[in-house]
Amino acid sequence: MGIVNATPDSFSDGAELQTLGANSFKIDIDKALSRAEAMVADGATFIDVGGESTRPGAARVTEQEELDRVIPIIEAIRLRLDVCISADTSSPRVMEAAINSGAELINDVRALLTPGAMEAVKASKAAVCLMHMQGTPSSMQENASQTSYGSVVEEVYDFLRERVEHCSSQGIERSRLLIDPGFGFGKTVRHNYLLLKRLAYFSELEIPILIGVSRKSMIGEVTGRVVDQRLAGSVAATTLALASGAMIIRTHDVAATMDAIRVNSAYSSA
Repeated sequence: MGIVNATPDSFSDGAELQTLGANSFKIDIDKALSRAEAMVADGATFIDVGGESTRPGAARVTEQEELDRVIPIIEAIRLRLDVCISADTSSPRVMEAAINSGAELINDVRALLTPGAMEAVKASKAAVCLMHMQGTPSSMQENASQTSYGSVVEEVYDFLRERVEHCSSQGIERSRLLIDPGFGFGKTVRHNYLLLKRLAYFSELEIPILIGVSRKSMIGEVTGRVVDQRLAGSVAATTLALASGAMIIRTHDVAATMDAIRVNSAYSSA
């Protein structure tokens, strides 16, 4: 899953897609489409388009601003590329517009807990990824070291199990669901590595696992690398996740991640 961040404050690369000379943030559709094309050429089968940053400390944006950022990109990708489009959003209105524009997957960091989100997905045929997050993006890492988990693995597992069961009870078939333990979302570095070490446990839910560790602080904290120097660490974490049953890898670096996937596949089938 390649990432296209249509945001000015992504922790990694969103501002690179800005229209040059614009007085306010505006996405250059051609730049976004070129990035998506390159990712597909490198092996991506999903492109995840987001218009609201969920990095630690990020502020909310208006629904209209989010729509203005992501819908033109989704429409352009749908016209040009044979790829599954994912909309990274928690807004019911954006979900509906994204699905109508061609998105086949909703990637929701709030696990359909926003009022109206469940209904928006239920009314469609789209798949949805349910992620665990402690707190909100604006504050989730401020007190992460004081965040209380009796057992982070058990609590994240129980949350995802409950969300899967609730979605099923509301008429969203299990075959449309993915789960994501939410690396970096209200968790310390130790919490993140405990989740990575025990990732195979989540396979008991019999729902495909999506993970996103690409360039995150859990990599930077243990390697001492700044954001754009975390490729090797990200690939190492990806390889461990693949060995533990991860099915979809969300990444900024598709080519290198595909190499890790191919090597893991060859190793697993030897």
